[in-house]
Amino acid sequence: MQAQIDQYTTEINTFLPANADELETFRIKFLGTKGIIKDLFEQFKTVGPEEKRTFGKVLNQFKQLAEAKYEELKEGLNSEIEHSKSEIDLTLPGDGFNIGSRHPLSLVRIEIIDIFKRLGFVVAEGPEIEDDWHNFSALNFPEEHPARDMQDTFFIKKNHGKDDIALRTHTSSVQVRMMEQGKPPFRAIMPGRVYRNEAISARAHCFFHQVEGLYVDENVSFSDLKQTLYHFVQELYGEGTKVRFRPSYFPFTEPSAEMDISCTICGGSGCNMCKYSGWVEILGCGMVDPNVLENCGIDSKKFTGFAFGMGIERITNLKYVIRDLRLFSENDVRFLKQFQTETI
Repeated sequence: MQAQIDQYTTEINTFLPANADELETFRIKFLGTKGIIKDLFEQFKTVGPEEKRTFGKVLNQFKQLAEAKYEELKEGLNSEIEHSKSEIDLTLPGDGFNIGSRHPLSLVRIEIIDIFKRLGFVVAEGPEIEDDWHNFSALNFPEEHPARDMQDTFFIKKNHGKDDIALRTHTSSVQVRMMEQGKPPFRAIMPGRVYRNEAISARAHCFFHQVEGLYVDENVSFSDLKQTLYHFVQELYGEGTKVRFRPSYFPFTEPSAEMDISCTICGGSGCNMCKYSGWVEILGCGMVDPNVLENCGIDSKKFTGFAFGMGIERITNLKYVIRDLRLFSENDVRFLKQFQTETI
């Protein structure tokens, strides 16, 4: 024990911390509840009676040395800190700091939500990990139906049946949950992140963001759908933006359509964003298929409804003239700084 104490005494006498963190490490090592001094006192209990008096005195002197050294070093560091503070010129201008801003996708998401809120739509959310029923079957995707191949899915559990678990491929699953848990009328939008097993490029990514909408009530018509989406486009992109609907196919709507707007980048004259057509597709829509209503326990003879879905990335591309979708997830400060005028 004496040899240990001599070794530790030398270490204490020569110790000189560079900062407060090193001093705290010293305190924990020697004076902490699990430190060296605590351990030596535990060893002292095993010393024979004839040696206790001698080693007891040595041990107490060692403890006092460690405590005095710590207090001395602590006082010295505090003095240095106070001295450095006194040398600060308070008349100098302060250091600038960057003002935070929202991500461009968040800006557009908020704007889309605000537009539909003014039309009476509420916001609904659901889980990103979904079962087969809510992601496919309830939406008129029968098992082994070729329509399932329209979306490359990230499966978490794959049993080729109703027990499949996957990352949701669309926020339509939130529509199913809403219709199952309530009664019409429904008027809601469902913003959220979705996942598809696609190659990452300037025009596609393995995850992206959607806003889907649902309106179910008595006597809802395709005309209601067209007027709702026309109003949305005029609010988002400005009056005078042209709109056209093209027939399309989706398993969960019938009839179905895709909606294009006049290209906001070239004004309709033709560019690589619109593939020189003057038009850009921004969303898919249609009347809710009666099978979907029945799957969710809603009488399709009494109620009708429309649904639509859009990718926020595509909307943002057109609004801010961003040509590479990958920029949204790379966290490049040079890109994000362009949106600092849009403060939090």
